[in-house]
Amino acid sequence: MSKVFHKLLPMPVHSLMLLVVWLLLNGFSVGQLVLGLFLAWLIPFLTFPFADHQSKAGKPFKVLMYFLRLVKDIILSNIEVALRVLYRNRSLQPGIVAFPLSIRADFPLTVLASSVSLTPGTVSVEFSDDRCWLYIHVLHLKDEQQLISEIRQRYEQPLREIFSC
Repeated sequence: MSKVFHKLLPMPVHSLMLLVVWLLLNGFSVGQLVLGLFLAWLIPFLTFPFADHQSKAGKPFKVLMYFLRLVKDIILSNIEVALRVLYRNRSLQPGIVAFPLSIRADFPLTVLASSVSLTPGTVSVEFSDDRCWLYIHVLHLKDEQQLISEIRQRYEQPLREIFSC
């Protein structure tokens, strides 16, 4: 029974999340519920073969702490960027930083690059071909080594613990 269930609904948690988000975005009605149920089944069913089955997030408390740290960093960075925009700042020093990676798995790398891009003032540009470097554009680069240490401590190290990589 469980094999049949797994084949028909390969990612039940994802399906539930999709349904909830669908209903929150589109409002609750019978039609939206039916459409949401269909999409919550279809999307995971079609995308399951492409899922990264090796990167499993463990340690839920660390995931929550990472999320809260990221939200805090996003808020503080928004304030800093807004102040730079509101007040003429002729001393901006934009730059590109090559961040040395110690993570190799696809999903944790994606989370790292997304975390950097979500934080205003920094944007992930690309990974090197050998996946040893993440190139990051910075709006105002004061100290490259400090930025590298900060990203390693605040984002990369917790992701290594969360994904056990």
